[in-house]
Amino acid sequence: MTEYPPAAAFPPVDTAKAPGTLWQITAWSLWDWGGAAFNSVMTTFIFTALYLTGDAFGGADHATAVLALAMSISGFAIALLAPVAGQRTDHSGRRKLWLGINTLIVALLTGACFFVQPHESYLLLGCMLIAAGHVFFEIAGVNYNAMMLQISTKHTIGKISGFGWAAGYLGGIVALLLVYFGLIKPDVGVFGITSADGMTYRAVAVFSALWIIIFSIPVLFAIPERKPDPAMPRVGFFRSYLELFRTVVRLGRTEPHTLYFLISSAIFRDGLAAIFTFGAVLAVGSFGFKTGDVLIFAIAGNVVAALGALSAGFFDDRFGPKAVIVTSLCGLLLSGGMLLFLDGKTAFWVFGLILTLFVGPAQSSARTFMGRLAPEGQEGELFGLYATTGRAVSFLAPLLFGWCIVIFGAQKWGIIGILVVLLAGLLLLLPVKAPAHAAAR
Repeated sequence: MTEYPPAAAFPPVDTAKAPGTLWQITAWSLWDWGGAAFNSVMTTFIFTALYLTGDAFGGADHATAVLALAMSISGFAIALLAPVAGQRTDHSGRRKLWLGINTLIVALLTGACFFVQPHESYLLLGCMLIAAGHVFFEIAGVNYNAMMLQISTKHTIGKISGFGWAAGYLGGIVALLLVYFGLIKPDVGVFGITSADGMTYRAVAVFSALWIIIFSIPVLFAIPERKPDPAMPRVGFFRSYLELFRTVVRLGRTEPHTLYFLISSAIFRDGLAAIFTFGAVLAVGSFGFKTGDVLIFAIAGNVVAALGALSAGFFDDRFGPKAVIVTSLCGLLLSGGMLLFLDGKTAFWVFGLILTLFVGPAQSSARTFMGRLAPEGQEGELFGLYATTGRAVSFLAPLLFGWCIVIFGAQKWGIIGILVVLLAGLLLLLPVKAPAHAAAR
């Protein structure tokens, strides 16, 4: 086994590597823009919220519980595969290749949702396609996140990460507007598509697949492939798990706070993911939102989230990612708690928008926290661990969300499960030592 130097052996501020060009940063961010079709359109606001968890699939409570179970299973798959995928791209120098392959698989799974017809017998198929899409999207994200370190320095990583998240939110706005005015609002949409047989929402799946493919292309041309390190050993797939175990042991011995952060972020990022997965579902099922309400809220929410992510980038580079994450989690707990005790559209508009304001900064700064800790040559492996720890417990929030629905007999009580996960993540983060960062110049 090749021994890698501990993270502490690397300088906290990278002054040797120049940041990426404006075109490289933009091309990198466009992958997030394209990914919004899966996250915002398919998972959060349109396909699952307005179609897959609707009456045609057995009612909101039943369909939501099945979706939560499918997402829990996908979390186990991500936990098993992500770290080895990142490790192997570090060794092979094929980070860009596997980003492209996994993104294409996400697009194909998204497009396959066209075959989910509006009947309860298709509920399992729809949930499986969405869950499998999450698996490959997360694995693609391992390589995408590692690429961030090729175009940033410790002085700029916060702003670049925030720019990427903001691009994702803004891409979601554009995609949602096109979907709404092109397919959902008119009685007869583009190409003569109507709502008969669920065709409106099934066409949304095809649109989303094309959106993902188109906007994932620039990064594959703009950022050069990282050369493999000849000092890194080539190991088989199953041997990779042994190497991974040794990496975890080494982190525990030489960089324990990196390991602590991986554990704490696993918890709170699961809560963040649950907000995206079940937010619009709750808006429709518990707060009286209709189709048009959800889309308008989605657009407003994405604008607020983009502003939050952009501003968080500057605060991250100046004060460090931990301060941003702690502030954001506190804001999420307060606004989420208010939704638990309030009813109606007005309550969801006010506190739902506050939730979106804090979600983006928490996501962006969690990524930069990991980026500031990752030694050169191990970015993929550590971001793979980041994905794995995030998904090792990713069954937790969906499971608690579903259990609370079953136990209390109403969809709204699922909020309790999400709040518990966010609080646990916050408490585990507080004792973690913040990584070194550079004040913004």
